[in-house]
Amino acid sequence: MSEASEIVVLSRKTSRLTALEIFEEIFENFIEFHGDRSFRDDKAIVGGIATLNGQPITVIGNQKGHELTENIERNFGSPHPEGYRKALRLMKQAEKFKRPVVTFINTSGAYCGVEAEERGQGEAIARNLMEMSQLKVPIISIIIGEGGSGGALALAMGNQVWMMEHTMYSILSPEGFSSILWKDASKADEAAEIMKLTATDLLGLSIIDQIIPETNQNGLLDNDTILKNLKAQLVKTLDDLTSKSSNDLIEERYQRFRKY
Repeated sequence: MSEASEIVVLSRKTSRLTALEIFEEIFENFIEFHGDRSFRDDKAIVGGIATLNGQPITVIGNQKGHELTENIERNFGSPHPEGYRKALRLMKQAEKFKRPVVTFINTSGAYCGVEAEERGQGEAIARNLMEMSQLKVPIISIIIGEGGSGGALALAMGNQVWMMEHTMYSILSPEGFSSILWKDASKADEAAEIMKLTATDLLGLSIIDQIIPETNQNGLLDNDTILKNLKAQLVKTLDDLTSKSSNDLIEERYQRFRKY
């Protein structure tokens, strides 16, 4: 198995930290908000308000489970349109009250069922991209597991995009890529290498801005250490971003994505 294939496996492990677990450990006073004010609450996306060292923050993330029952409840982290609309509602609320936004991405992609298409899945993702590009507050987006397709990008149009060390970020799954390119899903390992989907690959290509370590020279880091490092980086970066004007934030975000 190639290094990229190993990363794909690690990114999909059900033991990975979930968005809600990260919210509770890194932030204080988290209050979850529900619903898109149009159709229903999508449990594949969670979000609300919290504080980080006393600073109000809006946090949003894809939520997966550690076991089958919870994953079914969360639709395996694949949102319907109402999930993206809930996320956008929270981001616009953050803009109104001048709160920075931090998003945590862990999804194989948006849900591709008929009902999602009937309710405007493509439009919901496109609107998030459009609105996030013009949001007047800082946005930091962090890949914490799988970062798949437009379903991930709909939460990842940040001023900075980070990845945890054992995560992936790509236009589609390696299985989907190999099925399209070679008509053979069994070549997913080879596809993973070609796709350059690891954090190291993407940092080298300037697609992401930072890698959050999950290992050191002694092996795997424990979750407390990983989260302590992540919190320190968030505090430092948000301090820098919040000192910038809205126009500068929007222009930097535009230039960041325009260079691709």
